Amino acid sequence: MKVDQLSIFLENRAGRLAEVTKILSDSGVNIRALSLADTSDFGILRLIVSDFEKARNELKNKGFTVGRTTVVALEIDDSPGGLNNVLAILQGENINVEYMYAFVHQSSNNAVIIFRFDRTDQAIELLQKNNLTIIPGEQLYNI
Repeated sequence: MKVDQLSIFLENRAGRLAEVTKILSDSGVNIRALSLADTSDFGILRLIVSDFEKARNELKNKGFTVGRTTVVALEIDDSPGGLNNVLAILQGENINVEYMYAFVHQSSNNAVIIFRFDRTDQAIELLQKNNLTIIPGEQLYNI
């Protein structure tokens, strides 16, 4: 039920993001979802990719600082209130969403959101108890 996410630390300068995407492209690794947060000095690029190990090894070999973060991919109703319904369930159990971002999924009536929780296992259990669809990593990497 968990998804492996690459977290890459980047200097905040022109071309650094392009270096990452070129390495992945040359390695045949497809980016499935991404989020980029920055400060004036550095950024954190978060990626869900088709082949985590290959991407991590290629990026490390090129000198990038790469980490693994466990996240959860959740399918939610793509309608007004869909996200709020999920957040209300989590709030009811005092589970914090540290960050989240969307996963682009063509040809679906639902949205897929990537979540990082402060208590991942408890969040998964709660979401399953509420009959919400969690997408396993193996399935997500190949969508």
